[in-house]
Amino acid sequence: MSAGQFIEAPELSSHPVIRHAFFTRVGGVSGGIYASLNGGLGSNDRPEAVAENRERMCAALGLPSDQLVSLYQVHSADVVTVEAPFPAGERPKADAMVTRVPGLALGIATADCGPILFADPENRVIGAAHAGWKGALTGVIAATVAAMEEIGAERSSIVAVLGPTISQANYEVGPDFIARFKAEAPGMDSFLGEGTKPGHAQFDLPGFILLRLNEAGIGEAAALNRCTYAEPDRFYSFRRTTHRSEPDYGRLISAIALTH
Repeated sequence: MSAGQFIEAPELSSHPVIRHAFFTRVGGVSGGIYASLNGGLGSNDRPEAVAENRERMCAALGLPSDQLVSLYQVHSADVVTVEAPFPAGERPKADAMVTRVPGLALGIATADCGPILFADPENRVIGAAHAGWKGALTGVIAATVAAMEEIGAERSSIVAVLGPTISQANYEVGPDFIARFKAEAPGMDSFLGEGTKPGHAQFDLPGFILLRLNEAGIGEAAALNRCTYAEPDRFYSFRRTTHRSEPDYGRLISAIALTH
């Protein structure tokens, strides 16, 4: 897999003890609506194609094919500490993971939500989180940072990068969303831009995630500033799939690992 088929963040790649990749949809073997690097274990793609795609991701990270760990993501604020790959069919229901085990890739699956890769290179602790609006609102980011601290990270040494995420221009939300957001995040109305329809708004998910990262007091927070909806040749998007009335969608994988 060539470097053009995944994206690296300089904030992470500058540390030799860290390997990471924000994989695009390019460089895999899946076809049709899943073309081509679909890493989603929960999609209806051919399992053998997903397995091959995930092996290619491991190879790009310089890891054995069975060292990419994924969760059964449920839009929660739950975090698990990972010591080894999970047995087949036994992915825990959670939305973030942390580890200090070298050679283990923490992989987050997304298709509009925010994938966040965390690293404390000095203390050799990494994390990965799936931050949709629910997770960002209910505390998955703070929980990930706290879990990293529990296994030896120092908050001020943590670097976090937000990968490809749906942008405000393409994320329209309705009255129920607006009411809950205003109730649970008072004073944050600036993340709700004017909508194109009455009673609707354009939600700035990347901006809200970056706010939460900064609130967590980590050393550095950055974003790739790439919109999943706006780049159909590069990224999968649940919302774009919905607008096209397609039956399913692929999942992007964002992964991070410690070197041995």
